[in-house]
Amino acid sequence: MPNKKEKYTEKQYLISQFGNALGHPVRVAILQQLLKQEHCYHGDMALELPIANSTLSQHLNVLKESGLIKGEINLPKTKYCINRTNWGKAKILLMDFFE
Repeated sequence: MPNKKEKYTEKQYLISQFGNALGHPVRVAILQQLLKQEHCYHGDMALELPIANSTLSQHLNVLKESGLIKGEINLPKTKYCINRTNWGKAKILLMDFFE
């Protein structure tokens, strides 16, 4: 019996993955902040967004799992940036989906 992922095309899977990442206003705000600069540290985002650090971490993890952002750990800080390759892929897929 095929697993659930095999029942859908790769395109359908990616659209849903990117759509899920965009499914919360905090994640949209994070992406907008990261698009304005080359990178941003977790602590700096925590100062800008009206949420707890632990909640911010959860949202950053969703965005990382979707592939829209990348994170680099340089203890004691974690630096995040847009994953430009996947950002471009998401843009193309979502534009095509809405046409």
